[in-house]
Amino acid sequence: MDFKGKNILVVGGSSGIGLSLVKLLHQQKANIYAVSRSASAEWPEDVSYLKADVTENLDALETFLPEQLHGLVYSVGSITLKPFNRLTAEDFLRDYQLNVLGAARMIQQALKPIKNAAGSSIVLISSVAARTGMPYHASIAAAKSAVEGMAITLAAELAFQQIRVNVVAPSLTDTPLAQSLLSTPEKREASAKRHPLGKIGQPEDISKLIAFLLSEDSSWMTGQVIGLDGGLGKLKTS
Repeated sequence: MDFKGKNILVVGGSSGIGLSLVKLLHQQKANIYAVSRSASAEWPEDVSYLKADVTENLDALETFLPEQLHGLVYSVGSITLKPFNRLTAEDFLRDYQLNVLGAARMIQQALKPIKNAAGSSIVLISSVAARTGMPYHASIAAAKSAVEGMAITLAAELAFQQIRVNVVAPSLTDTPLAQSLLSTPEKREASAKRHPLGKIGQPEDISKLIAFLLSEDSSWMTGQVIGLDGGLGKLKTS
């Protein structure tokens, strides 16, 4: 994969999967534009950074982004796990605003430089829970299902301009967002055992696939939702 001279926007690149992706793309000589609520001390020095909350005003993007944008990754998410009878309307709205509306608004703001690049790639992040029934996941599963629907529609709408849109749907990954679910050795072991491959995902597992989807190596792939979940979404081994 060659990203030399390519401009890539990573939204939510200060930790977890997004941070792993920033490091990987930088190694591949990409020009990184990062948008998040806080910067990361682990970023390379030449990362261009805009402090922003995806649920608030994003007008600053117009002057922040380059004239051409070859890739956009929306790596912002949430984990709201509650019994259905304890979920509030605010829970559903918060997950929808962060995962769906945030992605939609970010893409809208970046669409002009994306179109200028002629052959860009957009990658969104879903969850194994969107297509696999899992207790306590109703709010986040609803939001991530909406992400998948929006992505497939966008893929169709933008295909004639050679703009590709794909989705990565991971299972539980060892990131700060999942810290409460992996806070003890017992929790980590139980989580690993739920996956047919017997282990938890690492940020690098996800970022490598995202990089592939951003690259010209995947130039004939669009409108796809790709499960990267240790087999959890498709396999029953016991």
